[in-house]
Amino acid sequence: MNFDSQIIFFFSALGAFNGFILAIYFAVIAEKKKFSNYFLAFLLLVLSIRIIKSVFYFFNPGLSGVFIQIGLSACILIGPFLYLYLKSQTTQKSKAWAVHVLPYLIGITILGISYPYIEHRPIWSRYIVRGIYLQWLVYIVLSFKYVKPLFKIAFEKKNRLKSIEIWLLSIFSGVSVIWFAYNIASYTSYIVGALSFSFVLYLIVLLFVFRNKKEATFFEEKEKYKNNKIDAKTVALIATRIKQVQEQNLYLNPKITLASTAKELNISKHQLSQFLNNNLNKSFSVFINELRIEKAKELLQTTNQYTIEGIGYECGFNSKSTFHTTFKKVTGQTPSDYQKALAK
Repeated sequence: MNFDSQIIFFFSALGAFNGFILAIYFAVIAEKKKFSNYFLAFLLLVLSIRIIKSVFYFFNPGLSGVFIQIGLSACILIGPFLYLYLKSQTTQKSKAWAVHVLPYLIGITILGISYPYIEHRPIWSRYIVRGIYLQWLVYIVLSFKYVKPLFKIAFEKKNRLKSIEIWLLSIFSGVSVIWFAYNIASYTSYIVGALSFSFVLYLIVLLFVFRNKKEATFFEEKEKYKNNKIDAKTVALIATRIKQVQEQNLYLNPKITLASTAKELNISKHQLSQFLNNNLNKSFSVFINELRIEKAKELLQTTNQYTIEGIGYECGFNSKSTFHTTFKKVTGQTPSDYQKALAK
């Protein structure tokens, strides 16, 4: 093995090894114990088994048929665990997980015993592996519905993705790209090995960054209100009352808080916060700031009475820097750039 091959082998194998470490982390060590973490742990585990098989087989064609069979068989659980993880993170329903795991596990075990890879390699290559990849693709398609709204948010400038949403998009995209690489590449071991290293390293960086953010809401945003749902009637009532925030210009008060707004609307703080998070996918501060920016845009278009700084104060912001930062975050432009664009 020449030096270039050694480098490729090292980084490819390292990607799979890091996958094993992450799987152990989510299954055993992760501070936030959630059932969905086990789906993620098993997803990373079966991905790593499949990838390590590819890497070792490429550099050692005489690899034991049993090892190859295990690596190929692991693929049948990648799709189901991706689907179960994304579903559990977005809908909190995971009771039927066995339906998506046990039949495939039992089926591939029976196939492996009846048609071992060593003795039936053509059958595995022509039928079994193709069937496994097709099943994997079906689950990617099924999983897409759980991240479709997140892709929409990602392409809209006015909304920011939360940490957990970036994480879920990364998991879905990474698994999809690896599937694609396995199916279109001539030298899949090289490509998938490199992809797996990059994918897992990216996940580790994301995990490190999100875990060390001051607000520390990673993995907890969807579970915050899990056991205390608002009934449909109350949701409709809050939706009607929350219009008062805009109609009565409550958001223009620079001292507005979640508590004061909830009191004004005659609902609890918890209900208001839960409604905004679950129904509008926004925190209270984001909700208020977006209303303020819409008002600022209106003033920038219709009046010369205030300076840009004055408009910021008029719309409820406490400082010029906060106004500029928030305006650019929501619109993609600074207030002055927005005003200049209007004058053209």
